[in-house]
Amino acid sequence: MLIGVLGLQGDVAEHASALQKLHADVRIVKKASQVRGLRGLIIPGGESTTIGKLMVKYGLPEAIEEHKPAIYGTCAGTILLAKEIVGSEQFSLNLLDIAVERNAYGRQRESFEADISIPALGDKPFRGVFIRAPVIKRVGKNVEVLAEHEGRPVLVKQDKYLASTFHPELTGDIRIHEYFISMCQG
Repeated sequence: MLIGVLGLQGDVAEHASALQKLHADVRIVKKASQVRGLRGLIIPGGESTTIGKLMVKYGLPEAIEEHKPAIYGTCAGTILLAKEIVGSEQFSLNLLDIAVERNAYGRQRESFEADISIPALGDKPFRGVFIRAPVIKRVGKNVEVLAEHEGRPVLVKQDKYLASTFHPELTGDIRIHEYFISMCQG
């Protein structure tokens, strides 16, 4: 199964490594032609405005619309999937019925880690790494909240779209990547 990792900015190598541990074929995606044949695409964290501008420049939104891979967005990737970005007119793919607020926990120094209960992954808590993380302010009626932290959604799913406000690729725990691969298969 071929899974892409958007290679414009962010934790590209870390996501690719997690996927390779799960025996997925990985393609680093930097241009529209590389979306063809993907079962899934991960949009990593980074700076969402920059990633969005580069996606538009390289024709990636049209390729995603044409080929319709499953998509998993982490942190900035969540922002880029959202239908609404609170207080911003920046680009998004407008695929996931959520409203997000960028950097809502604060600046870099307010970054933190926390154990998160994700029942879909089993009983063992998942260590969430939140770095200048967005906050999901609203979820649409068809969005499933898979995990919360302090009453706020931090892992959500709608159809073939998955989004987390934290960075699982920085933990060594590959259960969320495994979950995403199962979404791509189904």
